Amino acid sequence: MTTLPAPAAPRSAEAVDARVPLRRLLPLAVQHVLAMIAAPVSTVFLVAGTLRMPPAATASLLSAVLLLCGAGTLLQSLGVWRIGGRLPFVMLPGGAATALFLQIAQEHGAPTATGSVLLAAALLLAVLPLYTRVVRLFPPLVMGVTVLLIGIAMIRVAARLVTGPDGRGEPRAVLLAALTVAATGAAYVLLRGVWRQTSVLIGMAAGTVVAVTTGLGAFAPAAGTGFALPALLPFGAPRFDLVAALPLLAFSLTTLAEITGQTVLNSETVGRTPAPERDVPRVARADALVSLAGGLFGTSLMITSAENIGIGRLTGVRSRFVTAGAGLLLVVAGLATPVSRALAGIPEAVVGGSALVVYAVIAVMGVEMLRRADLSGPGTGNLTAALALTMGLLPLLSPDLYAGFPDWARTILGSGVVAGTLTAVLLTALLGRFAPGSRVPAPRKPCVRE
Repeated sequence: MTTLPAPAAPRSAEAVDARVPLRRLLPLAVQHVLAMIAAPVSTVFLVAGTLRMPPAATASLLSAVLLLCGAGTLLQSLGVWRIGGRLPFVMLPGGAATALFLQIAQEHGAPTATGSVLLAAALLLAVLPLYTRVVRLFPPLVMGVTVLLIGIAMIRVAARLVTGPDGRGEPRAVLLAALTVAATGAAYVLLRGVWRQTSVLIGMAAGTVVAVTTGLGAFAPAAGTGFALPALLPFGAPRFDLVAALPLLAFSLTTLAEITGQTVLNSETVGRTPAPERDVPRVARADALVSLAGGLFGTSLMITSAENIGIGRLTGVRSRFVTAGAGLLLVVAGLATPVSRALAGIPEAVVGGSALVVYAVIAVMGVEMLRRADLSGPGTGNLTAALALTMGLLPLLSPDLYAGFPDWARTILGSGVVAGTLTAVLLTALLGRFAPGSRVPAPRKPCVRE
């Protein structure tokens, strides 16, 4: 199929502020929603499946996530005072952040995970005055180690959605998950454009149809109609534990590096001169404030994403009012309970198959970030990566390794993500001094987020 070349980027910042007629804005906004909807839906099902939430609670959580995605997208697109980048961004629940949320929930309980989200969002707000110093702690090497470890750890969690908590999967569940993975892969390979970006959703739909028609699973939507607000504090009152929250606290700091890359990329795409010192704190404030609200509704950290930029390039429309329209559509979808209650009936094995794809992609993203680091030169990057990955993989390969340690040490060392990230940060700072001319650079290339 022959595709037209993408229009050249505009030379001025006027395109980002251009008003779009309603007759054009609506279909363009729908395209942006289709491009990003797979992330919130698959994230909610992963959380609900891992925490064994009933259909009604799953529907309420999905409503909350869609509402927060819409509110965050509106905030980033339109901006209020110094909150929001006023760029065509969309907001999503972070896949890596959700993985850490589930890790904390499984080890310390869902209320502690909720408290960790609130602490991490507050930390992000607190460090913004020190943005230029903090962001240098997380070059591509550190971020690559972190994301790779998150992906590997969560593949194991996603597999439990298929096998059940005892790890012994029924053949029918494994087959259904495999068919879901195959359908997702086929959609990604065969489709193009915005439909390719919805391959996870298409795979989930195909897996559900197979489950119902073959008897491998059951589709059981939650009861309810009309419009309703999601439940506040679905896991109960949050509990605050700084040690247990360390995975999310560390991750909230790494997001500053990602936000920098996303903001520069988006600014260049719409023709605005990148100004990270001005725009990154504004984008981060919106992320933190929506994440604070998300913690109250049972979600993990909400993260601004530039994955919809491809649509802007394809259509030639860079207006932030188009993504604002997408945010409004997401808010309406979040309030329409029939949508969320129907989606809540998807079989658990189908969710597990989709989650395996999502977290395998996150692991590959970590490998791609490591490729941007200098691991083959005369510096110490290869040793840093090797030792950090060793510290991160040890708790996964030998879960009882730190069983005799105090509780606080088990929480830090027993979390592969925390142990690996802290090791990478410390070794980058220490060993980097011994490499000739080495400095810890601020990240320049954007990282695509799930």
